[in-house]
Amino acid sequence: MLRYPSTRRRPLHLGQSPTAASSFSTSLSPYSFPPLSQCKDLCSVFRLHAHLIVSGCSQDRASLTHLINTYSLHQRCDLSFSVFSSSRNPAVILWNSMIRAYTRSNLHEKSLSLYQSMLREGLEPDKFTFTFVLKACTGARNLQEGLLVHKEVARRGFESDVFIGAGLVHMYCKAGKFNIARQLFDRMPQRDSGVWNAMIAGASQGSDPSEALRLFRSMQLTGVVPNFVSLLNLFPAISRLGDVNSCRCIHGYVTRIDFGKEISNGLIDTYSKCGDVGSARRVFDLILGHDIVSFATMMSSYSYNGLFSEVLALYETMKMANIGMNKVTIVSASLAVGESGDLEMGKEIYQYAVEQGFNSDVAVATSLMTMYAKCGEIDIAEKLFEELVERDLVAWSALIAAFVQSGYPEKALIRFQDMQRENVKPNRITLIGILPACAELSLLAHGQSIHCYLLKGDMDGETTTGTALVSMYSKCRKFSHAITIFSRTSCKDVATWNALINGFTQNGDSFSAIKMFQELWATGVCPDERTLVGLIPAVALSNNQTHGTCVHCLTIKSGFESDCHIRNALIDMYFKYESLPSALCLFNGSEANFTKNVVSWNVMIAGYFQNGDAKESLWAFHEMRVENVQPNAISFASILPAVAHLASVREGMGLHACVTKLGLELVVKVGNSLIDMYAKCGRIDFSEKFFHAMEHKDTISWNAMLAGYAIHGRGNQAISLFKLMQESHVEIDSLSYVSVLSACRHAGLIEEGREIFHSMHESRIKPNSEHYACMVDLVGRAGLFDEALQLIREMPLRPDAGVWGALLGACRMHSNVKLGEYALNHLVELEPANPAHYVVLSSIYARSGRWVDAGKARLKVSETGLMKTPGCSWVEVKGKVHAFMVNDPSHPQIESMQLLWNDLLEKMGKLGYVPDRSCVLQNVEEEDKEQFLYGHSERLAITFAILNTEHGSTLQIVKNLRVCVDCHTVMKLIAKITGRTIIVRDATRFHHFEGGICSCGDYW
Repeated sequence: MLRYPSTRRRPLHLGQSPTAASSFSTSLSPYSFPPLSQCKDLCSVFRLHAHLIVSGCSQDRASLTHLINTYSLHQRCDLSFSVFSSSRNPAVILWNSMIRAYTRSNLHEKSLSLYQSMLREGLEPDKFTFTFVLKACTGARNLQEGLLVHKEVARRGFESDVFIGAGLVHMYCKAGKFNIARQLFDRMPQRDSGVWNAMIAGASQGSDPSEALRLFRSMQLTGVVPNFVSLLNLFPAISRLGDVNSCRCIHGYVTRIDFGKEISNGLIDTYSKCGDVGSARRVFDLILGHDIVSFATMMSSYSYNGLFSEVLALYETMKMANIGMNKVTIVSASLAVGESGDLEMGKEIYQYAVEQGFNSDVAVATSLMTMYAKCGEIDIAEKLFEELVERDLVAWSALIAAFVQSGYPEKALIRFQDMQRENVKPNRITLIGILPACAELSLLAHGQSIHCYLLKGDMDGETTTGTALVSMYSKCRKFSHAITIFSRTSCKDVATWNALINGFTQNGDSFSAIKMFQELWATGVCPDERTLVGLIPAVALSNNQTHGTCVHCLTIKSGFESDCHIRNALIDMYFKYESLPSALCLFNGSEANFTKNVVSWNVMIAGYFQNGDAKESLWAFHEMRVENVQPNAISFASILPAVAHLASVREGMGLHACVTKLGLELVVKVGNSLIDMYAKCGRIDFSEKFFHAMEHKDTISWNAMLAGYAIHGRGNQAISLFKLMQESHVEIDSLSYVSVLSACRHAGLIEEGREIFHSMHESRIKPNSEHYACMVDLVGRAGLFDEALQLIREMPLRPDAGVWGALLGACRMHSNVKLGEYALNHLVELEPANPAHYVVLSSIYARSGRWVDAGKARLKVSETGLMKTPGCSWVEVKGKVHAFMVNDPSHPQIESMQLLWNDLLEKMGKLGYVPDRSCVLQNVEEEDKEQFLYGHSERLAITFAILNTEHGSTLQIVKNLRVCVDCHTVMKLIAKITGRTIIVRDATRFHHFEGGICSCGDYW
């Protein structure tokens, strides 16, 4: 239990008792110098110093001692040393005063140097000498010198002195040698609050912070009353343990005794690090007369918990209250701006820092530099870095980390190399910061070299180091290495487990990720928000909704459901389970702590599209804009595929304008999506223009352009681009070959396709089923069935449905019944639930006049309960998408459309049009077959579009199935009659109809 101090408390003097301090003062000063103690500025000290010289007291020992101490209090150790040097034969007391002066000014190395000089002069150090020298060893982190001092202390029998003992304990604790400190502490005959405080501070920073709580209790049991220093030293231990109950207990203790704002600020910090930001804010609100330190602590608390909007709200409150910012508040505010992306506010903060001269401070400049980097202003961030007068290791580490966190791993590695060229030696923090860049770029060799550096520098023992290495190896897919390091990490925290769980999840290994979570649970480690954020996608990948529900329940029990990151992961999980009501329920939840951010909206946009609802995806994007949430690069990369699916070029151009306005055109992922969108919207010219204008292209950029050429049947252009890709030394992957081979098959470039396919055998990329499917389709369309079968037989892997489907499609083109039946037999084994294969075979039978067999094939579809996908076409007119089903008479303009069709039919007849009734698979009367043809969805769409658009404008139709031969002929004739360009995107490719000719050359 906590013991409350009595109302008469002994004043605390860290390192000495009041009695000792009084005797020390008396021993120093036989004369009284009240004027020196009352000097408030250097001018007053100079006048009294001059008076002492004139009066002949300048060599008086007490006068010299007081002058040394007074000058050091005014941070003028140079003048203190001048006084010391003026003494002809300085006594030990003067040496002590000068050593103390240097220590007080944090000039610890000079303190130690002076101590060595004292020994060389043959003077015998006393207890006060060792007290001050031990403080210097602690401040300089010079354990080697401290051990020598300890040896001298032990030789003289001073270990039992309470002040020297406290100094030794403090030194060993700061050096991380808590066990030695504990042995000394246990041997001490007397322990005052200073010694206890040193031990509590050491335990708080040690490997077992719970020891600090035990010491705090023992301190009270021995009758020593904790003071405000005890509490301040205890707070870090509570923070590290995340023990909110202990924090509340201490809060109750300090409420009974007014320890002042310093303890209140400590409580704010501790509550926030225990995750109880609400209590931290209540402590802040109860402080009477907020000062800059209270604001700074509360802002830091919000930043620590990722509540960046609250940080910026406090910043606005400070502005309104005319409370000036200090360095800590600028650091917190700039961090919040970096996370929120509010560049305008960032510029305001930067301007304030410049006006107050804070920008010269390395910590402030570093935070501003990080802010600009995270806001995408890389050039400004680098400019600020270059302007730093002293680029210390902290600044280098911060710049590297900022580049990594902002998605610029290449720049991070370049700066890391620059740092080494300037002979700045990286520390553990720098190396941990650069490891994610190696992982992001899959530079395993770089990561391994950094691992070696950590081993050589004996820097691999820390838990954070092990965690960073596990994460790097996991992301580089070297799980054997990751697991080895994980196993060797002696003190695994939850972050170490998270690194491995996330690694498995990102690699698509949901089984291993879930297994690691089960092991974590079994060891008693409490999962945090990041654990669940890594686990939820793994559960989603496993496609086991029962597991997903269990994990959702766990998040509720753990109190994490309102956490934005977890909520977003859960929404994404339910979308992947195709459970849209559950996803929408979570998204629209009314919990006060859940604020929909841009990630939440991105999950909705992507989720709708993944579930086949491009229109709802587009609605979600527009609703996000209505809610004043600014889209980011991921937003556009998610919505542009939905626009491409709808073939809404007007919507796509509007999004492109928005991308340009937000300065996101340079983001490669967004650029790739724009290339793909324009190609799938029929504007391959826009795709080309944007592709050639891109400053930075990756392999995906080239593949997107190749795929665009392929679906537009531009085989020669695709081959030229592929060759340019090779000449430019761009990494060519499996998809690059699929795209260029697909272009060859759409354009009928048989020799070129063969050459490219055979060249794969000479590269490191081995052909897979997709490549073989392209080749089977290419030669099969040309009627080279023997070659197609030879390719299938020579495949090093089992042919999949794509390969047999390509052969069946070629059989339909050439009405090869026997081979079509052979292909169908294999397809039924592989995809028994796919009715499309029976429909294709039925088409082959019908074209061969085998109506009985055609009927049997269609009956097979009905018997198995399979449903043929109905034909559907849509067209965008005046910003609205209109959809038409086959033989759909429900459209309001159906009569006008029928009249227009009859007129077009008459004109086509004059041009020699004869309906190709073989495209009708039903065995009905010839006249009925024609009516079936006239009701095809693309014909309804084209008549509607002609009625509702300006004469001469381009028409663009999208169909979900392959265009039949008769509709293809009709489109050519309508284009010629109306003088319009008609662009049709069917299930396989684009057709550009103009002047009675199709871009496919009737080869599709």
